[in-house]
Formats: sequence, structure tokens, C-alpha cells
Amino acid sequence: MSITEDEARKVAHLARIAVADADLPALAQELNGILHFMEQLNEVDVDGIEPMTGVEPMRLKRREDVVTDGEQQDLVLKNAPDAREGFFAVPKVVE
Repeated sequence: MSITEDEARKVAHLARIAVADADLPALAQELNGILHFMEQLNEVDVDGIEPMTGVEPMRLKRREDVVTDGEQQDLVLKNAPDAREGFFAVPKVVE
């Protein structure tokens, strides 16, 4: 598969990237390089290989799933510009 300059222009437009017409051939070439690399990855035999989250085998630390109120209301409201009765106070927006 090969990306043309028109397709590169369309990709740049969809990505909301301003690309000058003079730079479109280079962009098309870069996109073609990416697609070629993806084709190489598709050739790798991965049958029987489990997905990995990283190169080191490790388990995520688990904690007990307990519902609390956070117990940090004072710390959370400490930096609030205006706090009343344990809540953030905001200016009235709707009449």
C-alpha cells in the first residue's frame, strides 16, 4: 500500500495539521515508511504468545476495595478560594 500526496493532504486535514504543499511529498514518504513498518510487524508469528504490559513480569499491587468518604475534606478544601460548610463555594451562574 502506498500513500499519495493527495491522501497525505487528506490525512493532514483530518489531523488538523497545517502542511505546506511543498512538504506533502515528505509527509507521504513518512507515512509510507510507517505503513511499511506495520506490514513488517504483521509478518511476525505471535501464535501462543501472551500479551505483555511490559518486559518485566509483575503483578499490580492490589488494595481492598472499601468505600470511604475520602477522609480528606480539610486537605481538599484547604486551597479552595471560597469554601462554606464543607463544600466548594462558586459564584451563581444561572439566574
